[in-house]
Amino acid sequence: MKKAQLVFVPSPGIGHLATTVEFAKLLVSQHDGLFITMFIMNLPYDSKAGAYIDSLIASSSIDPRISFFNLPQVDMDTGIKPMLFLVSFIEKQKLHVREAVHRLIAQSDSPRLAGFVVDMFCTTMIDVANEFGVPTYAFFTSNAGFLGLMLHFQQLRDEKVVDTAELKNDLETELVVPSFVNRVPVKVLPDVILDENRVDYVFNFFRRIRETKGILVNTFVDLESHAVHSFSDGETPTVHPVGPILNLKVDDQNEIVKWLDDQPESSVVFLCFGSMGYFSERQVREIASAIEQSGFRFIWALRKPPPKGKINFPSEYEDFREVLPDEFFDRTAEIGKVIGWAPQVTILSHKAIGGFVSHCGWNSILESLWYGVPIATWPFQAEQQLNAFEMVKELGLAVEITLDYKRDLSGEDNKIVLSAKEIEEGLRKVMEHDSDIRKKVKIISEKSRKALSSGGSSHSSLHRLINDVMDL
Repeated sequence: MKKAQLVFVPSPGIGHLATTVEFAKLLVSQHDGLFITMFIMNLPYDSKAGAYIDSLIASSSIDPRISFFNLPQVDMDTGIKPMLFLVSFIEKQKLHVREAVHRLIAQSDSPRLAGFVVDMFCTTMIDVANEFGVPTYAFFTSNAGFLGLMLHFQQLRDEKVVDTAELKNDLETELVVPSFVNRVPVKVLPDVILDENRVDYVFNFFRRIRETKGILVNTFVDLESHAVHSFSDGETPTVHPVGPILNLKVDDQNEIVKWLDDQPESSVVFLCFGSMGYFSERQVREIASAIEQSGFRFIWALRKPPPKGKINFPSEYEDFREVLPDEFFDRTAEIGKVIGWAPQVTILSHKAIGGFVSHCGWNSILESLWYGVPIATWPFQAEQQLNAFEMVKELGLAVEITLDYKRDLSGEDNKIVLSAKEIEEGLRKVMEHDSDIRKKVKIISEKSRKALSSGGSSHSSLHRLINDVMDL
């Protein structure tokens, strides 16, 4: 049997890493001759990635053909701007990746090195792959619509047709983008491409993605058919829709499951805003008021903002009463739970969940669709506004609380505080039992599962990739 080895370089941070690990597991499950070595970059302020890999290895839930290598830590100033921090951090790791690959292929029993698979933020590692004379594939953890938009504007900027940083002066403008059927409002574009200090960094990632042999996208054809077909213009590398790539491990022993078991089917609204999800005290109080006024059963994942001016993740409140209205717990004790970090998949998979108020990170969207739970959109950073727009306006698979809420880098809510009335309206729409959106989400849930089954669109795409890697 032919054997081949891929080197994976995921982006630092648990969000991208967890999805990349799931993709690696899926790949090796499809071919016995495929081996993967994954290089782990640990951020100086975040120990979650290392702990996650340790738990995987300890649980023996990982195929022995997948191995992990922790790259040495690099000295970084955590006080610099986030985009510059990320670019500098990954650039400093190139030397360590090069040395590690040399050691890997020097082993007598090492399978043939067939290529690199790099995260969208790690495209500088193409240089290292080129040194070893192997192709690079990009693993794109977000959606095809976003990929198409970024490649489109990167090309227009390079050709000096559009300076995206100037678009911020007219937020009401709507733009034609090949990967979207509808015109895309400037106000839902990622802030990074409207910021003249960051735009060149991010477009360089996408400029280099064009150098890869293929782009592996965490989506499926039935979800984003227009976006996927927009790439057949001969101007981009082959796009392989291989999703949904999800970690669907459920913790049935979690104490929140016991509470959910006692609730009626589809009666609980779940509010959760991802690993960077936090709000100002003013906004927290408006959310609390909306929950109370709606009367719905609820689970609310509430996180504490990090210190201002520092790159870090939200933390846990010692006492939620620090930010919640007086007697909120007394008035809602029978119908809801306020928690810190949330076991999101465990909660979304439960039959008692009827709606999901989400920041619209792509992983969260795919998880919600997989379990047939409709989303109410509340994005606040990165490409989340574009994701929310796609879900509401392009695909009709979500209801809108807001599409263009943005939080600035200091962690403030950018002077925008959504009112309890606006939030309550969103809660009522997402919890409507016989809505067209709920029916459409149930249909796409079935299609998401079929995409990965034998003969499904993503299954077929995955095997085309494997045949390419194995040189079959």
